[in-house]
Amino acid sequence: MDTLNNIVLEIQHYLSDYILIVALGFGGIWFSFRTGFIQVRGFKEGMRRTFGGLFSKKGDAGKDGMSSFQALATAIAAQVGTGNIAGAATAIAIGGPGAIFWMWVAAFLGMATIYCEAIMAQKYKKIGKDGVVTGGPVYYIRAAFQGVFGKVLAAIFAVLLIFALGFMGNAVQSNSIAASFHTAFGIPQWITGIVIAVICLFIFTGGMKRIAKVTELIVPLMAALYIAGSLIIIIYNWKNIPTAFYEIFVGAFAPEAIAGGAIGATISKAITKGVARGLFSNEAGMGSTPHAHAVAKVDHPVQQGYVAMIGVFIDTFIVLTMTALVIVTTRALPESYNAVSGGYTGAELSQFAYSLVYGKFGEIFIAICMFFFASSTIVGWYFFGEANIKYLFGAKAVPIYSVLVCVCVILGSLAKVDLVWNMADCFNSMMVVPNIIALFALSGMIKKTHDDYFKNFLPKHPELQKKKKK
Repeated sequence: MDTLNNIVLEIQHYLSDYILIVALGFGGIWFSFRTGFIQVRGFKEGMRRTFGGLFSKKGDAGKDGMSSFQALATAIAAQVGTGNIAGAATAIAIGGPGAIFWMWVAAFLGMATIYCEAIMAQKYKKIGKDGVVTGGPVYYIRAAFQGVFGKVLAAIFAVLLIFALGFMGNAVQSNSIAASFHTAFGIPQWITGIVIAVICLFIFTGGMKRIAKVTELIVPLMAALYIAGSLIIIIYNWKNIPTAFYEIFVGAFAPEAIAGGAIGATISKAITKGVARGLFSNEAGMGSTPHAHAVAKVDHPVQQGYVAMIGVFIDTFIVLTMTALVIVTTRALPESYNAVSGGYTGAELSQFAYSLVYGKFGEIFIAICMFFFASSTIVGWYFFGEANIKYLFGAKAVPIYSVLVCVCVILGSLAKVDLVWNMADCFNSMMVVPNIIALFALSGMIKKTHDDYFKNFLPKHPELQKKKKK
């Protein structure tokens, strides 16, 4: 087991620190130029579509898909997970506050990548034999590569996603909830695991309609709760806000210049940890969230592309940044920064930072947020895995898949198994490869679909242009 774990860690090291940073970084730059920096030009329209969907009457999800906002909520449910609490803390602990700057860079580029993923998922979505709309990278991979190669590449992606998210990933999420509840309330982890599994099975058996209802209710609530709780701490430490931004921006390029000295941080660590954690937090380029965006009921693929971009913005520039600012403004940094921390990393560092203001309630607050974040991620990842189960085995295999996911949730809550956690990360990384290859291959179709919206669709729908001007 130790040997296998070391092999997995070595593979993951080369994937996350080198291959994926280059592939996703270059991809973000390429798609930014290809779409005329749509993340800038289309930001206002994306916000209008997103929050217009939040406050307008929401359509019911059914076999014909979800409303645009429900699809976004399902995507954000998957994006905003334990990585927003533990990922930011780990990046800061290893790469210093400057890692946050590189997380922002990764998110900015990722907004263009996820825009392209969403419009391709919309363009190549399918209606299954059961009449249910489905979609995702497996379908646009097949469109990008005809013949045996396309079938094999799509199948590899589907298997990787099912194991990375549906099984191992959800076990990891369950463990995070169970561990935080045990710390905060003393509840045995197996009890938490069973409760989560029962709740999830109830949601799973309701199909797309119930999943959409749950995510559109939970996501705004959990985001508001976390942002409010974080802002209280940041405002409480308002005198440290200028210092925090100084450390983030200066630390991005010269970690050694930060007051106190960043003994363990270098610009290399700041970039690699910031970009890597940022990419895995917002999931742009991984091929996960396109499953949600594919089933949105929109008139043109670009309309959901706008919304998909805002998902990355919310995940990184708002939620993850809250965690980062709490850690930096409370001075809860690792010992190498001459701060008050006892050398915590990951979720423990986040819990420590919140407890500096909230005391014991800090642990309770993180436990509650972890429940919302991780449980919504379980629902989102289940939905993504379900689409690939249908692709490989048909709709009849879905009930079996539902039960297996719940078993993984229970087993995951019992103990943290390093091999399972590391394999989940490794499979996540491997998912990127077939997905990004297909996106590059479809670059011409992405450009064509993007241009069609502005040159053909909008002129035929002048009412949309009026809304954009408003």
